[in-house]
Amino acid sequence: MWYVYIIQNENGDFTYIGLTNNLKHRFAEHNNKKVYSTRYHHPFKLIYYEAHCNKYDVAAREQFLKTGWGKNWIKRTLKGYFKSKKLGG
Repeated sequence: MWYVYIIQNENGDFTYIGLTNNLKHRFAEHNNKKVYSTRYHHPFKLIYYEAHCNKYDVAAREQFLKTGWGKNWIKRTLKGYFKSKKLGG
């Protein structure tokens, strides 16, 4: 199984979109400062993930989520999450 995932640091000021075939291990790497692009922004919460059977499908989905349209989709889909973050919950 392949996963596209979104993590956000506890301050809510840094969001990262990635893909992996081992979500638990990759999430631990992010929180243990082993990923170069996220090492200064930890600790993280996993806020969203999708599972796919095919690595190419998940890579295409990751690329979409990183576009402007994809970011808008994330904001609409996780509207309740982001609203509660603004309210302090």
